[in-house]
Amino acid sequence: MEGVGDESASAASPVNKWIFDMSRLYQYYLDKTTPHSVPRWVGTLALFIVYALRVYYIQGFYIISYGLGIYILNLLIGFLSPLTDPEMEASSGALLPTKGSDEFKPFIRRLPEFKFWYSFTKAFCIAFVMTFFSAFDVPVFWPILLCYWIVLFVLTMRRQIAHMIKYKYVPFNIGKQRYGGKKPSASSSGRKD
Repeated sequence: MEGVGDESASAASPVNKWIFDMSRLYQYYLDKTTPHSVPRWVGTLALFIVYALRVYYIQGFYIISYGLGIYILNLLIGFLSPLTDPEMEASSGALLPTKGSDEFKPFIRRLPEFKFWYSFTKAFCIAFVMTFFSAFDVPVFWPILLCYWIVLFVLTMRRQIAHMIKYKYVPFNIGKQRYGGKKPSASSSGRKD
């Protein structure tokens, strides 16, 4: 009786080991891409172009593209939003700084850039694979979907920008801030006699 349980465990063990090894290898290469944001986004742009060309040449799968657009809009909102919403945290006092005398609090995103990129790319990969199955090609009038998505995008971004203006935060880092110190005057740069 004991041999039967051991036999099934040993048969599943090589498969489980292979899956575990592949997941570790995948995670290893994923971790190595973390500091290389520009090449990651260039690769995602190439994937987007391949997907767009496939949908264009097939003239179908518009409902998948619409769902993909809604998902990406949701990711974008998470990427542009702070980790702690100032509207919810108003009662606890943990607000973003609004005056120069307030303590500096860095902008921390609800969805970090790497997770945004990873989810974005994974969504395009899944949508690309879905275009190979005709069951997902639901006939729709695509201009209506496009107009609805544009209206949804404009309304959502208007609300998000109004939120950013109200609580005075900018979700983008343009680099290290440089302060202009004292510039040497023309008289002090000359030689001493």
